[in-house]
Amino acid sequence: MSETELPAWADVATAADRLELASTPAELHGALCGWLAAGGADQPGWIATVMADPGLPTPAPGDALDQLRTTSAKQLGDADFGFELLLPDDDDVQVRAGGLFAWCRAFLGGFGLAVGDKALSEDGQEALGDLANLAAARIEEVDPEQDEESLTEIEEYLRMAVLLLHADCALGPRSRQRLH
Repeated sequence: MSETELPAWADVATAADRLELASTPAELHGALCGWLAAGGADQPGWIATVMADPGLPTPAPGDALDQLRTTSAKQLGDADFGFELLLPDDDDVQVRAGGLFAWCRAFLGGFGLAVGDKALSEDGQEALGDLANLAAARIEEVDPEQDEESLTEIEEYLRMAVLLLHADCALGPRSRQRLH
């Protein structure tokens, strides 16, 4: 696996089970990305911080959860927009959509923990509102062909929305600090 390739869903699930975490890989990745996008620190003990439970253990160096953290941080800072979402790789559109909505809910939680009083651009505010709408979404009827296309478009929009929020909250303040 390269340094910018997310660990496999199954590997993250196994590592989460080993630590007795009651979260799916999508929820863990969403919360982590929310934290990092809002300017939260990239730290080995991220799970305790991002899950707001100081009793949670630190992932072992190099395990799937540690790789998830390091890779996510690298992807968010990638100038070529190489950021990816960790979602179920199931063929069932309903399963993938459910994972995407859970990812959004977790992202909002992680983002809320780290954002503080950082100002968002107008586009950032809109992106955050869209993430909140997706987090509240439910799956009703499924048309596999049409829903597959819609899900792909939503995933792409989410990638860009997360990168925009990261630019507003993490990259913008770092740039401003270097100027002073």
